Amino acid sequence: MELTSPLGLVAGAWYPPESQTVQDAVACGDIDAPTARDLGYTSLPVSTEVAPPDMATEAAREVLLRCGARPEELSLLLHASVHHQGHDAWSAPHYVAERLGAHMALPIGLLQQCNGGAIGIETAAARLLADPAAGPALVTTADRFLMPSWHRWRSDYGMAAGDAATAVLVHRADGALPADLLLHAIGTTVAAELEVMHRGDDELNATPMGHSPMIDVRRTKRAFIKAYGVERFTKTAHDRIRAAVDLCLRRAGLAPDDPRLRYAVIPRLGTKAMDEAYLPPLRESTSAEPLDLGRATGHVGAGDLNASLADLARGDRLAPGQYALVLNGGGGFTFTAMAVSRP
Repeated sequence: MELTSPLGLVAGAWYPPESQTVQDAVACGDIDAPTARDLGYTSLPVSTEVAPPDMATEAAREVLLRCGARPEELSLLLHASVHHQGHDAWSAPHYVAERLGAHMALPIGLLQQCNGGAIGIETAAARLLADPAAGPALVTTADRFLMPSWHRWRSDYGMAAGDAATAVLVHRADGALPADLLLHAIGTTVAAELEVMHRGDDELNATPMGHSPMIDVRRTKRAFIKAYGVERFTKTAHDRIRAAVDLCLRRAGLAPDDPRLRYAVIPRLGTKAMDEAYLPPLRESTSAEPLDLGRATGHVGAGDLNASLADLARGDRLAPGQYALVLNGGGGFTFTAMAVSRP
């Protein structure tokens, strides 16, 4: 997405007070030591008491309070998630809107797997561009990964899952509301031919959890590799990541070696997975310094990119006028790169 003028972003994240260190996970047998080294995490946040939509509400309240935006002025509320939200045949985004008092906002749920929060921001930006009368849009994400349905350390390869929620307010940067960051451009690419990686050779069934009693992405990935080889994923991912980054930089008017481009922020996957899938095409596309913000959070479901925006918003990593490229991907697959700057 090419923006005629930057949009303002106000970003925040909510994490539970409880966490599990990697040392404790190894000691209790949740993960073996070699896999823990490949992942490179120090800890994972764990939410045993607060359900995902309530986590999202907490993150959103903090963002709205901090920037002075009124819930009743929101035109759109997009909520993205990967895993169970607390009830069945029920709308979590409407719940979040009701809890916030965002009664004029259109609540929409997004199922884009791990890239849901990024696609939410892109959708929010499109709404603001299409409708000059639309008020600010709020994008929330929330996931928690509890047994027996999801083993946060073992359900997937290349990542371990932390519980967290994020909220990003997207608004016109016209001075009416403050902005932590300015959004200049978005580049998203698609590799729908890779959806089979999370399906394997399974038939489509009629009931939830019908393929296994616990979500087991490792099983479907083994079937994919047996059928197609890991090189099919790696080559396709490299191509699409490179294309997303190149598209985003071009739309933002940034050269790959632009001195204003301080960081290239990577997703919150395991260290080995990042080294194999994301860093090679990223380094081909830009000389910006890679920045990993996920060692103490793990992969936070639909909210990796949005959590990184929150970290950039809170810290002093970017000086005024400096840019960051924030990169993410999600099963299906889609890959998104965003160019943001510090006002």
